[in-house]
Amino acid sequence: MNFKAWDAFMVRRSLRTLIAAGAVCVWAVLPAGAKELAEYARDFHDQLVAKVLPYWYDTAVDWQRGGYLLSDNAEKTAPPASDKMIVTQARMVWGFSHVYNEGYRDPKRDFVKAAKTGYDFIVAHFLDPKQGGYYWKTDLDGKPINDRKYLYGQAFVVYAFVEYYRASHDRDALERALSLYRTIQLNCHDIEHGGWGEHYTSDWKLITRQDDRIEVEVAGLKSANAHLHWMEALTELYDATRNDDVKRSLEEALRINATYFYPMDPSRCAFHRNPDWSFVTDPKSAGLSYGHNVEFAWLMVHAQQVLGQSPSWDHFNALLEHALAHGFDKERGGVYSRGIEDLDAYDTDKVWWVQAEMVAALTVSLKHEWDIRHDQALHKLINFLQAFVIDEKDGIWIESVTAEGRPKSQWKANDWKANYHDVRAMVKYIDAFGAASTH
Repeated sequence: MNFKAWDAFMVRRSLRTLIAAGAVCVWAVLPAGAKELAEYARDFHDQLVAKVLPYWYDTAVDWQRGGYLLSDNAEKTAPPASDKMIVTQARMVWGFSHVYNEGYRDPKRDFVKAAKTGYDFIVAHFLDPKQGGYYWKTDLDGKPINDRKYLYGQAFVVYAFVEYYRASHDRDALERALSLYRTIQLNCHDIEHGGWGEHYTSDWKLITRQDDRIEVEVAGLKSANAHLHWMEALTELYDATRNDDVKRSLEEALRINATYFYPMDPSRCAFHRNPDWSFVTDPKSAGLSYGHNVEFAWLMVHAQQVLGQSPSWDHFNALLEHALAHGFDKERGGVYSRGIEDLDAYDTDKVWWVQAEMVAALTVSLKHEWDIRHDQALHKLINFLQAFVIDEKDGIWIESVTAEGRPKSQWKANDWKANYHDVRAMVKYIDAFGAASTH
């Protein structure tokens, strides 16, 4: 065992021994650098309360028509929002509900009311009252302009409605989430091969040929992206309902993701699989996403805990260590976008949501067991965020920067950028490392 490994081992052993004995508080035995994690937590808390949550409430809620309008580019004047997409609308409902559930309050801003306006708009305008499921996109007033139904979008409706139920105690929201789950099982579940189909017409006919109306993943294939978020939604739905059918689906989603998309050997991670789970040979499907890998890692652990299973920490660590070895900027901090197998990253852009999911994964790792290397990586990552990604004026993370930190895309809000990844990571980080307090 080398000296660095021995030091890390002694820190972990001392921490476990002293905490178990109740002799000292946690921060008294952690390395000096770890104490700074509490200072970062205070920074994140202050940014959320004073800037980030007011930004989303004040700029994104469409109080006149319902739902949300997202179009903000710090680099140039952004065109007004021209449509409302189900993923965006659902993520915003989830975001406002989540911060309320985590104890954040603002006397000037009612986060549950902000969530309700999105929930009501989705039910009134995206829900197909005859065939079930939720359309992909409407115009600003709520008239469907793309009535297709994609698994990726349905997943976020379930995810949002469960969180909104927790915030509002509106039982109807939970029933709608469970009803949508049953609709998905009836129309999308692949009985022969397992997993779920992803792209459907409004009357639930499977789409197998790609066209320009498909804005997420590839028709005819099963994707790591959609199956990851379906697992994420099923986790929360099972946690809220303890429904046996949902439990079986969650177990299936866990198994499929861990086997075919995010295996123990991260070099074999895949963006897509054929419907029978065979490999996709198209070069456009080659490679892996460090952000999705670490996002799956911590969501896997959470799903297993909700199921009452022992978390697969070896699997978690394999994915996290691979991302740190091949996709992490060890000099400047920050996480690259994509790589191939065990080679170093080929796409070195640093995208906001990838950074957020690494914050979440490292937080989960350090909360489980202290590791000085993960502590140092988290320090570097947050320092990079504060220097190059987070806009000091409003606390919003810009969409992407280069490896060196030069702005590449300065979007703050659009159809694909809502109050989801970064807000969730900040809340998770504050919960882990911040002092207990009311918000």
